[in-house]
Amino acid sequence: MMKGLLGMLTVALLLSSASHLRAQSYPNQAISLVIPLAPGDAGDVAGRAMADELSKLLKVSVATLNKPGGGLTIGTDAVVKAKKDGYTILLTSNTALIAGRILNPETTPYDSFKDLTPLGMSTRTPVMFVVRSDAPYTRFQDLVEFAKKNPGKIRVGTAGVGTAGHFALELINSLTGAGMTMVPFKGASPAATALLGGHLEAAILAIGTLSGHLQSGQVRGLVVSSRSPPYPDVPLLTQIGYRQNIHGVWYAFFAPAGVSKEVTAALVAAIEKAVKDPSIVAKLAPLGMVQDYAPPEKLVTEMREEYQAVEEIAKKAGLVK
Repeated sequence: MMKGLLGMLTVALLLSSASHLRAQSYPNQAISLVIPLAPGDAGDVAGRAMADELSKLLKVSVATLNKPGGGLTIGTDAVVKAKKDGYTILLTSNTALIAGRILNPETTPYDSFKDLTPLGMSTRTPVMFVVRSDAPYTRFQDLVEFAKKNPGKIRVGTAGVGTAGHFALELINSLTGAGMTMVPFKGASPAATALLGGHLEAAILAIGTLSGHLQSGQVRGLVVSSRSPPYPDVPLLTQIGYRQNIHGVWYAFFAPAGVSKEVTAALVAAIEKAVKDPSIVAKLAPLGMVQDYAPPEKLVTEMREEYQAVEEIAKKAGLVK
């Protein structure tokens, strides 16, 4: 009996040791970074830059895999359903995790808080409310007053239903009572083109889309979701007397729920270094993208706060029950 017990104990110790060694050896093969956007999108550019740096830090290939579609839900869901071994990770945005889940719960097949392991916030792209440079509104308050006196006269272009710009406009209307009309487009570029062509009075889009037009002086920023170093004179809503700021676009890294603590720790440490890398910060700045690392616990806190705020906006606007 003693020999049997000793044998079983030896096997258990060997298995425990093997498991520990496997965890310690992570990663020992290529990692796929799923980006639920089309190649060339601003978020894709950011993801590829950070993937290159992660490859150096983790000493294995970190290859990007684009899975666009479904409002970013297709690629996000692919990672939710991936093996829980840390070799498939995700860079996705609040569009997939917040807006999509609230507006389209029936077609968003995952729970953003239960089905993913947060690894850290990486990148923010502020959204900006802009008008053409020849518009008579030099201040946001001027446009709001005109909109109140002229119902239906201010048409505001966004990149589509459920985007950050859409919710930003709903919040602006709620805070100001301006009653501006949202005009959704299939993407940010068509909305910017319509504004420049005189088919809209305003637009609210990511700075990455607007940066060329801002620099050329074709459009003028009136408010922004968060401070953008290239445009220090464009205020936040809270700086001009309103109680709340609009939400911008952010990107963060995740793994499937259930990955081990050892794997999570290795990824979190590498991601923090990659996000803060000065060369990546410099590369993304001209695109209006700000590298703004936040650890997993702060990422989850922001997600919960934004989810609550966006859900409240959606209910007030009649977008959901």
